[in-house]
Amino acid sequence: MIGSTRAFRVFAWPGAADLRKGYDGLHGLVLTGLGRDPLSGDCFLFVNRNRDRAKVLFYDGTGLCIYMKRLERGRFADLRRRSVDGDIELSPSELALFLEGARLIGKMSLSPKRIEPTVLTGGR
Repeated sequence: MIGSTRAFRVFAWPGAADLRKGYDGLHGLVLTGLGRDPLSGDCFLFVNRNRDRAKVLFYDGTGLCIYMKRLERGRFADLRRRSVDGDIELSPSELALFLEGARLIGKMSLSPKRIEPTVLTGGR
């Protein structure tokens, strides 16, 4: 994930998560709470109630990985304002800024909307 050039999506858990959970617990939250496949290659962000610790769960092609960060000062941005129907999606660059402690994440979109490929019809 860190320094990756591949395209992936980032989904954040909408509320406070119990970060004592490990691989199986976070895997279960992604499956049942977010309704997504943890083995899809996407990243899943979890933050504790105090917003001073975060975990990212992702599948690297061979197994599940957990990246964890604890801020020594300050708090992570509050992403709940960005929630639409419970879904919070970030771009990979927004995830990097979030993990650095940037305050604008969650207040405004910092990345352009994702471009979805469409099939072009040949009308000659």
